[in-house]
Amino acid sequence: MTKEKRHQIIMNTLLKKGSAQVTELADILQVSSVTIRKDLTELEKENKLYRSHGRAIMLNPFTNNRSVNEKEKLYTEQKTLIGREAAKLITANDSIILASGTTVHALARNIVPIGSLTAVSASIQVSEILSEHDNIDILQLGGMLRHSSLSVVGEYSENILKNCAFSKLYLGVDGIDFEFGFSTTDMREANLNQKMMKTAQKTIVLADSSKFGKRGFAKIGDTEEIDVIITDAGISSKDRAAIEDLGIDLIIAK
Repeated sequence: MTKEKRHQIIMNTLLKKGSAQVTELADILQVSSVTIRKDLTELEKENKLYRSHGRAIMLNPFTNNRSVNEKEKLYTEQKTLIGREAAKLITANDSIILASGTTVHALARNIVPIGSLTAVSASIQVSEILSEHDNIDILQLGGMLRHSSLSVVGEYSENILKNCAFSKLYLGVDGIDFEFGFSTTDMREANLNQKMMKTAQKTIVLADSSKFGKRGFAKIGDTEEIDVIITDAGISSKDRAAIEDLGIDLIIAK
């Protein structure tokens, strides 16, 4: 078999499965693991796949920190649909906490309070959006400003939450990986998110389908700690099955 043919089979396998072990590919192609590693090295140099811990992955699983203005331009339709579904979960006279992220911005734009609503926000932009409603009591967390996300982090923010309780936490993430957990690109934000989770009865993660299989630098928690995931119809059947197997409530925004 030619090298080109092997490369084609490797890429077809990854397209179907998302990832594959070196030993698995060696069995499929009936060649040595050394040959497969050389093939993967070449394909990685061509930016066709990413290698990690003895396996090949279709895309680089590590996500980069981007500015909130840049993120606002990505997956806008999906985020709008996710925000609309997330807003439906808010009940009359509810109390919620909102983390940062452009999908949380989409949620804020879709909130129409029933009765009164108490909202605590880490994001300056979320608070600004919610301020358009007179019947929303907004507590803007203080602390160190993250310029990239226009949200606050740090001990000052965390201390405010010690005596608070909420029905729901709406959390945006940079990655969901079923081995690693759910994560963000900033350790300080991850620490604040962990404190938020302790104050809420339910953790609701808002993530468009591009976030699955990705890892941010800082882990927030294990996937099992999530109560609800709201995503778009682009989620793969494999990821959908994994979420359902974990007993997490999955909402597909359409």
